[in-house]
Amino acid sequence: MAFSCKGRLCPSCGARRAHVTAAHLVEEVLPYAPWRQWTLSFPYWLRWKLVKDETLLAEVLRLLVGLVSARHRREARRLGVEGTLRTGAVTFVQYFGSALQLSPHFHSLVADAVVVVRDDGLELVPVPPPSPEEVEQLALQLVQRVKKLLEKRGLLEADAFPEDALEALRLASLQQRLPHIDDSEAPRARRHPRLAVVDGFSLHADTAVHAHDRAGLERLCRYGSRGAVAVERLSRRPDGMLEYHLKKPGRGGATSLVLTPLAFLKRLAAVVPPRGKHLVRFHGCFAPNARLRAAVVTLGRPAPAPPPPAPEPTPGPAPARASSRPRLDWASLLRRTFGFDVLTCPRCGDQRTVLGVVIKREAVDAVLTHLGLPTRRRPPARDSPRPPQLPLPL
Repeated sequence: MAFSCKGRLCPSCGARRAHVTAAHLVEEVLPYAPWRQWTLSFPYWLRWKLVKDETLLAEVLRLLVGLVSARHRREARRLGVEGTLRTGAVTFVQYFGSALQLSPHFHSLVADAVVVVRDDGLELVPVPPPSPEEVEQLALQLVQRVKKLLEKRGLLEADAFPEDALEALRLASLQQRLPHIDDSEAPRARRHPRLAVVDGFSLHADTAVHAHDRAGLERLCRYGSRGAVAVERLSRRPDGMLEYHLKKPGRGGATSLVLTPLAFLKRLAAVVPPRGKHLVRFHGCFAPNARLRAAVVTLGRPAPAPPPPAPEPTPGPAPARASSRPRLDWASLLRRTFGFDVLTCPRCGDQRTVLGVVIKREAVDAVLTHLGLPTRRRPPARDSPRPPQLPLPL
């Protein structure tokens, strides 16, 4: 999964942000520190307002990161840490749920540490993990601030309605729930110790990795940046219906969704994120324009090995300049686009070789005349059949 960053350059390594992957994020951006995932989901009455208003979604995310960062700074001061304290986080914004329903929520990776800025440099100081009581208190504060924000903007009691067909699809997807049974018959879910549910808001902070678990940190990044559809859980039934296996059984025991191809496409259209909006957002020290970012990303990393001595230059021809952007040849492009290999002879099956390329009109007419072929393209007859279409997987 690639991160959308409008083509800017990564301040850590210079790579284009459009090609930044989870492995790159772990290797080049996130320092060696204990990391914790804070997952925030919203009640049904608020989800549509967040989908409709992108600025409201960004404000709520800012409140979440600000509360967690303030908690880390308080813990550092309680431990007696002196100096200027800074924090950082990376948030993955998701607009989908495990059943292909529209469900905006956040996965924020926040380091259980603070960056101490001193005259002699930076230091990464770990802070204790939050207790279940602290998570509950943070959830209460967050709900109060979100409601105050909605009241200030006049959105607490206001209703939002779809304005076009796509928004109508998204609203219908937002209201869809899996079949359920009576609560007395439903299996009881295991409650996590650091999980707080307040007025429909759910704040989960029980997933963490230690400072040297880089593989676990990469799994968290991949989980946050994954797509809406898990292809390995999608299959086609003999009757033409599509079956999408759920990640975990629903409250009513449902293990999969059975949809027509059209219904499946409608669900996909509903979970498409807004155009031009970032799905991966950096906060604090990891913000794109943060002055400390270049120094923070190197904290805790092993010192790079010294480069080997360069060999003595030998006189010779100048090496050919490699293309910075390799491109596919025309035969491969035609094969990928139309499924036809022009370099394979249709009569004998042998491989053809290119003898020359003719681009001038006069030379093309001369070759066609010599082969007895028409030099002008005849208009197609009205009764001629249409060209065959590529079969779609749906």
